[in-house]
Amino acid sequence: MNDQDPCPCGRGAVYAECCGPLHAGDPAPTAERLMRSRFSAFALGDGAYLLASWAAETRPAQLDLDDGVEWRRLLIRDVTAGGPADRTGRVAFTAVGRGPEGRVELRERSRFARDEAGRWVYVDGDIE
Repeated sequence: MNDQDPCPCGRGAVYAECCGPLHAGDPAPTAERLMRSRFSAFALGDGAYLLASWAAETRPAQLDLDDGVEWRRLLIRDVTAGGPADRTGRVAFTAVGRGPEGRVELRERSRFARDEAGRWVYVDGDIE
């Protein structure tokens, strides 16, 4: 991806000004921004970022991304807490993609928390 391409997360900014810095190691300011950066990582096939942004206590040993799905759009449905002053947050989203069988849609209510260093991390989620 070119740094000047639109960011996959759908915020309307270019990648270099949106999820690019988070993928390079900058901390996400909110749980929603972490959610958006994780969607972009799925869209770009960045498994290392996905694992690094996952809470240590729930992180899998490895992550196998499905190369057959092209993630195209993220819709944030609801955000509860997860702001700069919060310790936890929830983000409900719908991720839309295209796979070999056609349209793919994933609906999840994700839980986020701050780790020991104060960085937002993905804890887990409930598929809806």
